[in-house]
Amino acid sequence: MLLFLLTALSTQAAEPQKTSPQEASEEQLVKQTQNPVADLISVPFQNNFNFEAGPKHNHQIYLLNIQPVIPIHITENWNLIARIIQPVINLPSLAPGIGSATGLGDMNPTFFLSPAKSGELIWGAGPTFTLPTATDKLLGNGKFSLGPAAVALTMQGHWVVGVLMNNQWSVAGWGSGHVNEMLIQPFVNYNLPDHWYLVSAPIMTANWAAAKGGDVWTAPLGGGIGKLFRLGEILPLEGHEIAKLPINTQIQAFGNIARPEDGAKWQLRFQFQFLFPK
Repeated sequence: MLLFLLTALSTQAAEPQKTSPQEASEEQLVKQTQNPVADLISVPFQNNFNFEAGPKHNHQIYLLNIQPVIPIHITENWNLIARIIQPVINLPSLAPGIGSATGLGDMNPTFFLSPAKSGELIWGAGPTFTLPTATDKLLGNGKFSLGPAAVALTMQGHWVVGVLMNNQWSVAGWGSGHVNEMLIQPFVNYNLPDHWYLVSAPIMTANWAAAKGGDVWTAPLGGGIGKLFRLGEILPLEGHEIAKLPINTQIQAFGNIARPEDGAKWQLRFQFQFLFPK
């Protein structure tokens, strides 16, 4: 089945197709959504459902990441991409004697300095922070943390391939323990006709301060599919037309091949992303 799918995709990519200027613009917009340092204002809502968590692996943890991305033009040659992640968490009681909580998690702003005009290699680098904004002690570390972040990617034909990573250390706060955490998110996208695409973007984390050696890594394996579409109607306004609002959607499923002892066994991610192109 996989061989048939890859053969069909290769044949389709090899066939010459006539593309209208509008279609080419839409294809470029799809690729921009797959570029973390694109010159594009967007507001993703990333819904993460983590299944079979806790000592008995019978609980579900819900995490919504609201993560607006705002590019700032510093000079003609450089952009500053502000990416802010605000988690909203529903954490059930995972075991007797352990409380439950629902509310905001710790805010995570990241700032990437990126060339405005890139070649085949697109990149960005800068600082990332975690602010202790959680509304309940169960939903955050109670620590102010910071560290370096970087992203690199390339766009080759139908492919968009890259990786985003950071590492943070706690420097202040009232929470117990020390924070030393790394995040790595490789992403692979294969773009199909009609604004569909295949995607795999697992979020791998390493808690270097974990008490048990086996609790260090969370490593998902999986992927899914996405599509860009436009919502609403074209509206006239003072002689101009307001185009339909572009929305990028995707769904992915992952099995955790490495996880802490009480970590979830698998996860489902559904994301919808509002786009505000120029």
